[in-house]
Amino acid sequence: MDKLTPPAAGFALPAAGGAYALTVDLSAALPLRLGRRPPVVLPAGRYVYCGSAYGPGGLRARVGRHLRRGKPVRWHVDRLTAAGRVVEVLVRPDGDECGLFAALAACPGAVVPLPGFGSSDCRRCPAHLLRLPPDFSVGNGTAGQAYMAGEVAAAGHREGNIAAS
Repeated sequence: MDKLTPPAAGFALPAAGGAYALTVDLSAALPLRLGRRPPVVLPAGRYVYCGSAYGPGGLRARVGRHLRRGKPVRWHVDRLTAAGRVVEVLVRPDGDECGLFAALAACPGAVVPLPGFGSSDCRRCPAHLLRLPPDFSVGNGTAGQAYMAGEVAAAGHREGNIAAS
């Protein structure tokens, strides 16, 4: 895919399982404490988090949860989405989060900012979070369907109904 696709009328994220990537912009540094590790700080910038959604509601429910404000902190990425702004969503129905991470990690300028972030249950990846250049877009050449996060939220995707991020 070459560019972001605006959702068409009647747009719906698939309820099927798959992999997704969230592009999150942090306007300020984010202090984090993950588990028993020493505190760290993610600098302001553009980040991409890769995850999977094979539970009830699939991609629709999981991406919807990530776009919702005021949710309980359950996963590492919840700290990032609470402090930042999700600007893009890429979905790969039936996809694999590790394969998606590997493809994005090969992009110029991609670095793992915090080993283990979002990948505590993964033995293949150093993390499921990447820091990328400020002009990076998951819609440029990454296999999958990418959307602007605001348009996904405006199309009514939430667990119940998402508030725009």
